[in-house]
Amino acid sequence: MSKQYDVVIVGAGPAGYVAAIRCAQLGLKVACVDKWIGADNQPTLGGTCLNVGCIPSKALLESSARYDDINHSFADHGITASGVKLDLAKMMARKDKVVSDLTQGIVGLFKANGVQWIQGSGKLLPSQQVQVTAHDGAESVLDATHVILAPGSSSVEIGAAPLKGDVIVDSTGALEFTEVPKRLGVIGAGVIGLELGSVWRRLGSEVILLEAQEHFLPVADEQISKDALRQFKRQGLDIRLGARVVSCEAGNKGVVVQYQDGKGEHTETVDKIIVAVGRRPNTNGLAADETGLLLDEWGFVHVDEQCRTNLPSVYAIGDAVRGPMLAHKGSEEGMMVAEVIAGQKAEMNYDTIPSVVYTHPEIAWAGITEQALKAAGTEYNVGTFPFAASGRARAAGDSIGMVKVIADANTDRVLGVHIIGAHCSELIAQAVIAMEMGASSEDLAMTVFAHPTLAESVHEAALAVDGRAIHIPNKKKY
Repeated sequence: MSKQYDVVIVGAGPAGYVAAIRCAQLGLKVACVDKWIGADNQPTLGGTCLNVGCIPSKALLESSARYDDINHSFADHGITASGVKLDLAKMMARKDKVVSDLTQGIVGLFKANGVQWIQGSGKLLPSQQVQVTAHDGAESVLDATHVILAPGSSSVEIGAAPLKGDVIVDSTGALEFTEVPKRLGVIGAGVIGLELGSVWRRLGSEVILLEAQEHFLPVADEQISKDALRQFKRQGLDIRLGARVVSCEAGNKGVVVQYQDGKGEHTETVDKIIVAVGRRPNTNGLAADETGLLLDEWGFVHVDEQCRTNLPSVYAIGDAVRGPMLAHKGSEEGMMVAEVIAGQKAEMNYDTIPSVVYTHPEIAWAGITEQALKAAGTEYNVGTFPFAASGRARAAGDSIGMVKVIADANTDRVLGVHIIGAHCSELIAQAVIAMEMGASSEDLAMTVFAHPTLAESVHEAALAVDGRAIHIPNKKKY
């Protein structure tokens, strides 16, 4: 006998669990089906992000940054340290504790909001039914008025580098190394590759990143990505562009990597390889064939602007649908769909979703890049301000990078903000708020910012759009 719910959600990552909680807040009877098994071999919530993605990687980035600082930066502040040792096992245990605390927090939130957590795999059937296959193989069927599909995504595997134990690994395996590799190869110099490469470089690895694309971080503003490439190379990250990996062979002496670039064929031997070439939606087997759920050629679910699929009362959110694969994008889609189901007006502005690379310096942006505006023939004005001219950045000893504000030449509306530097993952939020409210660069320029702060650099960049920056020379005068 099937069970009846107002909403059944398949997947409990950032998109699914947020949708479940919001639906429950709105008075709906909710079940959330999820198959994730944690490191302790027990069912857990939070999906990739909390278990093997955003959260554990940031924990290691934070720990490795402190280790790197004490070895290389403290002396500049008049602090001398000796006998510094790395306890990698303890660092990993701290990372696992952070993950455990947060995933257990979601369990508590489900209980507090009356969301029923159903452990197992969910598959969409016709007429808003969801088949659940429990971990012991038992099957049951849930009836729903509405279904939300939030299956998440998985690391892309490539034939040239088949995963092998703890030697050739994906991003999940890269979070579980028990010792620091002497030489580490990373296939892919995108967000994941850069973050994981940064962790292990700080802890002592010689890191080689092989990126097939000719341009570094092409999704970011070109001026920012060029600056980032310079900074990462200065740090010792060996980033090789236009490098297409042909094969990886694991042996007793490490992994022999063969790759091609514009100069020919090359061979490198490393201790371990991380494959970080992107992610794919987990939509294989998500729906029975007879449902007719429409997917595109890459496996993404077709949805409209409010995440409705081609099936009545069936929605899809998060990494399984168009747009950037970002946890916060999926969470906001979950909120929006919950409110649409509850009969409320809800929409989402996809033009102001922020992106962040949590390296050092951090890279963050929202809105349109300068190269995209040039390609579209849009007239615009640009203001930039370097952190080298920021009193707070100088005092902190962390003055690498800049803020870039792009505004429409005719309306002065802010079209994009791009930042490279310390804490820009936090600074980008004020830019997103400004763009969401339709602010102009003049609005930002007229806003009073506290002194001394890194945020003042956003203010100065906005002033620079009109040639009115105070703490740098302006290219034009008014």
